Order: sequence, then structure tokens, then C-alpha cells
Amino acid sequence: MTHAMLKGSNVPLEAGTVRAVLRWSAGPGAPDVDASALLLGTDGRVRSDGDFVFYNQPRHPSGKVWRLGKKRVTEGLTDTVQTNLNGVEADVGRVLIVASADGVPFSRVEDLRILLYDADVPDGDPLAYFDIVPETGEETAMICGELYRRGGSWKFRALGEGYANGLEGLASDFGISVEDPDGDAAGAGEQPGNGIESPGSGPDFSRPSRAEEPTAAAVVAPPATTGYGYPPAAGGAPAGYGYPPPATVQRVPAQPSAYGYPQPVGDHGFRMPPMGPQFLSR
Repeated sequence: MTHAMLKGSNVPLEAGTVRAVLRWSAGPGAPDVDASALLLGTDGRVRSDGDFVFYNQPRHPSGKVWRLGKKRVTEGLTDTVQTNLNGVEADVGRVLIVASADGVPFSRVEDLRILLYDADVPDGDPLAYFDIVPETGEETAMICGELYRRGGSWKFRALGEGYANGLEGLASDFGISVEDPDGDAAGAGEQPGNGIESPGSGPDFSRPSRAEEPTAAAVVAPPATTGYGYPPAAGGAPAGYGYPPPATVQRVPAQPSAYGYPQPVGDHGFRMPPMGPQFLSR
């Protein structure tokens, strides 16, 4: 059974590995959306910058949270984060699932939805979904929901909380070191230009081009399963904004038939026998 969630509601999770899929509508002028995850300790903050899984750091050091990459599906576009709940470290209390639009307000993102799947059931229905509606429309990053521990098990809570200062502002609120415009991390005091990143310099938020962005194939992860019930694009070649086209079905028109009988094939020289006298005109 799929749970349709309201903001603030929660649902228990029995799946060992959960796939969180952000989906939105494609179309002219539609901005691109990125899925990210923040692993938070019991104090509600990240333990280090490694607890931030995003487009420039697509896999957590533990190997238990990772991005699967983007897809074009029948309903629109998707970006996905997968979490092995059974393997998340004991001192992680929450995993935030975040959407960001690279500086574009979410008022321009249509039909944004987060869907949760049991990753061990590749063709299964969603466990739950939540339609995300920004409160002001000026948000450029959204906390869509959170996976959190409760009494030795995991739950998901629908949130829909927005940030007007983008992914950097959201991440810094949870303890991520964000570089300032001059490339120096606040308080880090590293020497610029030496080619070595200091421990406090923080993650690189510069947006990679579509050709450079890590995809599911580029991230070492457990064996991939079929994506959300959709077969992969033929050859896996991306097309258009880095998304592979949706799988299509070639329909072959049926041959016409007469009253349910097949049409004759070719002319085999068959002719009706001559009519007997009973059929001749008198």
C-alpha cells in the first residue's frame, strides 16, 4: 500500500534500503533539480563535511548513502538518493533528503514530488509519496523529508521546508563548511593557491556541467536494480540535459482482417468452379 503523505506526517519503514526519488515535470523553461542528502548526528548537525552527499560528492564515505543519478521517465525528470538504513552508523540520527534548483526559485518547479521505494523490490509500488509545495515560491532549496531513527527502527517524515539562500545556505545551517566568494572557508585560514585543500575548506559547490556530473554508472555502489520499474534507455546514452530518453514501445499496426478471417496471401491460381445449371438464368 502506498501512503499519500501530508506535510508533517510520518510513516514507518520496514525496508532495509530505501530509494528516495525526487520527480518533477519537464518542459520549456523548467529548471534543473538536484537531490542531496545530509547525515546528521544526535545533535542535529553533520559530524564532518563528508556527511554531505551531493552532485560533487555523490557517495558517503561509509558507502551507505549515495546518489543514483538522473533519469527521464514518462512522468518527467528524476534525481535519486539511496540509503542503506541497516548500515547507517549508529551515531547518525537523521538523513535529510534535499532538493535544490541551482539558484532558480521553486515557484518554477512544477509537480515536485518525493517518492520512497523499497530498493530490494525494484518493480514494486512506492512505499509513500509527498507532493512538495513551496511556501513562498522564492525558495531555491527544499528539505523534502527526513529518514530518522525511532525506537530502534526507521521512519520517514514529510517536511517541505524551504531556504531562499540555496543549497549552500541550507548546508551551512547544519554545520557544513561553506567557502566564501573569495574561495576561503570562514575561519579556515588555509593558504590559497597551493593546490591542497585544507581540512576546513568545505565542499566545492561549483555546479559541474552535464557532461561532467557523476552519474550512477560513475559511482561505485551495490549492484543496480531496474530504475523505479522503468527499463534503462538503450545503450545508456544520455540525451538532452544529461537525461536518457524514456523507454518507448514500438507499436506495429495489426493487419486488417475481414470479419475475423485472415486476408488471402498471394494468388495461387485458385478459381471458382463453373456454376451448375441450377444457377443459370432462365
